[in-house]
Amino acid sequence: MAASPALPAGAAGDAPEQRRTLVVLVCAQILSGAGLAAGITVGALLAQEMLGSTSLAGVPSTLFTLGSALAAVFIGVASGRSGRRVGLAAGYAVGALGSLGVIVAAVTDSSLLLFASLFVYGAGSAANLQARYAGADLAAPSRRARALSTVLVATTVGAVVGPTLTGLTGDMAVDWGLPRLAGPFVLATVAYSCAALVLWIFLRPDPLLRALEISRDADTGTAGDPGPSSMPVAAPDTATAPPTVTARNRGVALGATVMVVTQIVMVAIMTMTPVHMAHHGHVGAVGLVIAIHVGAMYLPSPLSGRLVDRHGPRTVAVLAAVTLLGAGLVAAVSGSSVVLVAIGLALLGLGWSLGLVAGTTLVTDAAPLATRARTQGRVDVLVALAGAAGGALSGVVVAGASYTGLALAGGVLALVLVPVVARAGRPRP
Repeated sequence: MAASPALPAGAAGDAPEQRRTLVVLVCAQILSGAGLAAGITVGALLAQEMLGSTSLAGVPSTLFTLGSALAAVFIGVASGRSGRRVGLAAGYAVGALGSLGVIVAAVTDSSLLLFASLFVYGAGSAANLQARYAGADLAAPSRRARALSTVLVATTVGAVVGPTLTGLTGDMAVDWGLPRLAGPFVLATVAYSCAALVLWIFLRPDPLLRALEISRDADTGTAGDPGPSSMPVAAPDTATAPPTVTARNRGVALGATVMVVTQIVMVAIMTMTPVHMAHHGHVGAVGLVIAIHVGAMYLPSPLSGRLVDRHGPRTVAVLAAVTLLGAGLVAAVSGSSVVLVAIGLALLGLGWSLGLVAGTTLVTDAAPLATRARTQGRVDVLVALAGAAGGALSGVVVAGASYTGLALAGGVLALVLVPVVARAGRPRP
């Protein structure tokens, strides 16, 4: 495999296979980030061009987030039965197929095929997000947030570079006789396909299956087979008593709520930003602004993980709400200023990062290992559906009111997390 970015050294309590797992996941995420960025960057513009309606510009975001929701179910079930390698590789392969379908739809000017392909394309987004769970499978409980944030930050490379290549891929598409806006989806097809191959070939041993093996060995008091690393197996952290079923359910519910609200706000504002910028004559700057936004989604992930491990996921969830409120306010007053739009989108990405890492940690800590993948898949279904709702409503709100109204509504909605987290933190009788 090619050299990957430097990764944090394993800590006491991490399974010996953890470092290799993170290396493979980082490589796959770098590739998949480029595939993810295609739909974000030109999806709304492609729909607007083919359908001739601003009110329908949110349809692409809605469709690939709905597709992501359905794919999250299957990835979760497949991962629970056969391991992360099978579930994630299949998700990326299906996402590549959807990207290819979007290209064909653009060439044939088929709106029906465009809609169907965008739905299938969503599987790549589901795999990209669920890869973060794989990063935490073999990590010590005290380092889970940092482990999953390591996987998330790897997406930055592809996700930031992808939008900046919009012009280049568009020129290449024209040279090949394809519509200009199909160019980023050519990149997505290649990127998702390569990510699937990397995981299928190199994600061995499977982190979830290995974690289950370690757990069984700890329960029976045997060391077990140390696996390919030829190192002693690290037993899970048993310093704290396992939570009750009620506490687990509350933890999963709170984590899901944090991620759902964060996703709605982020997707709604992000989806209509390219249309807002195009309205003010800044089409050429869309790629740069979206690159800044996506970079802010993933690049601060290590900071988000460290804050969660140090101060707790509830505190960071409140910080996410405040950050998203700031993003909405800045975007609302941006007008025709590209600088203010970029700042608002950067804050939007940072708020999403804080909320996602905090919510993911809450769910992972609360879900039992034996059913963790299925629980995580169900939670990601809710997150994807929330994104679909945000994308669908965003175009309607902007068409009926304005981008300013959408940004303000998103910021206010984020504040819902403050009382929710406060109530969840109160002791129960």
